[in-house]
Amino acid sequence: MPRSPDLRRALLFCCLLTVACSLLSCDRGNHPAQVGEQAPNIVIHDGAQTVSLRQYQNQGKVVVLNFWASWCPPCLEEFPSLIDLQRRMPSIEVLAVSFDTDADAYRQYVTDNHIAGITTVLDLSQQSNHAFDTTRPPETYIIDPRGIIRRKFIGAQDWTTPEILNYLRNL
Repeated sequence: MPRSPDLRRALLFCCLLTVACSLLSCDRGNHPAQVGEQAPNIVIHDGAQTVSLRQYQNQGKVVVLNFWASWCPPCLEEFPSLIDLQRRMPSIEVLAVSFDTDADAYRQYVTDNHIAGITTVLDLSQQSNHAFDTTRPPETYIIDPRGIIRRKFIGAQDWTTPEILNYLRNL
């Protein structure tokens, strides 16, 4: 049966859009250039604490480095599983870095949403997320005990799935 001109145009448009998005990097990529490389040694001073990736590497820990912001609904959605991951696997470090620009909003968000049991820190300087080329949260990096970036997850995840737990156990 011959296809209608409208259907052919729609298919052509979809094909062209797919090619254009690939060429223009519409998606943020699931094989980022940093995977396999040494993680930048970010150091964050947020007034209450100082945190650096190197401190966890010196302890031989796998780091689940999560970038988030208080204005990001998927970030809130994923916090319970990040907290549960830390509880289930105390040998790793869940480090949740906010790149909010308002310290009061950050503190209120953490309090209102009962975010506890993981290390949360505010990077008002935006240097940490820029070092990882992250601008749209949530994005999470898995960093092995030697400081090598092993994976990047884009978007909210359920950090307690058997696949993720098994992956982290085997690093």
